[in-house]
Amino acid sequence: MPVHPTAVVASGAGIEEGVEVGAYAYIGPEVRMGRNCRIHHHATVEGRTELGEQNEVFPFACIGTKTQDLKFRGGAPGLRVGHRNVFREFTSIHAGTEDGGFTRIGHDNVFLAYSHVAHDCKIGDHLIMSGQNALAGHCIVGNHVNISWGSAGHQFCRFGDHCFVGGISKVVKDVPPYMLVDGRDPEVKYYNKVGLERCGFGTEDMAVVRYLFKTFYRKGLNRKQALDAARNSGYSSHPRAKMFLDFFAASKRGVY
Repeated sequence: MPVHPTAVVASGAGIEEGVEVGAYAYIGPEVRMGRNCRIHHHATVEGRTELGEQNEVFPFACIGTKTQDLKFRGGAPGLRVGHRNVFREFTSIHAGTEDGGFTRIGHDNVFLAYSHVAHDCKIGDHLIMSGQNALAGHCIVGNHVNISWGSAGHQFCRFGDHCFVGGISKVVKDVPPYMLVDGRDPEVKYYNKVGLERCGFGTEDMAVVRYLFKTFYRKGLNRKQALDAARNSGYSSHPRAKMFLDFFAASKRGVY
């Protein structure tokens, strides 16, 4: 196990085969780390944190740090991370708040420099989170989401699968699947055409998404009228439309 002599790996830490720990890095006593992770110099992984395999933590990132939630009353919350995630410089990922609660991150996500994920967030797979972004506590992020530079998510907001958030956006409601939102006071500008194509959406999938975009955001319908139209359309049973409509039904903060 290649651990630099200046690194601190606390007694009790569980580190599997192939892990690299750079100069002046710190690994806390409750950390469990899967094979072939790479912890760069001056990085910190602490708390009740479980990292899967092949994660990479860059200099000055803090992974698993204690929640900033003022409601924290002790106990053993933590952080659970899947495989092949990248945490760039100065990223901070915080543990949960309640005893036994966890912040959770899936697989193949990229958190660029100065990204922040607060307590109890739930992140799916293939997120690209650009620099100087922040997700407040309890945000839920789906799969294949792209959040551009300088944007922020209010606590308890949801980000649907394949959505795109433009730079410097203040997200205070749920971002629907497949859509592109942008602005200081965000609104849906278009559907995430490039992102969907890159993820292999075919002609039929794109037709459904295009229908949803036009129905909800270009026909002048109010939300109830748009929902009724979509539910009574020929697309209503299509998996893409069903996920979109289910997302609206589950919203507690409202949807853009």
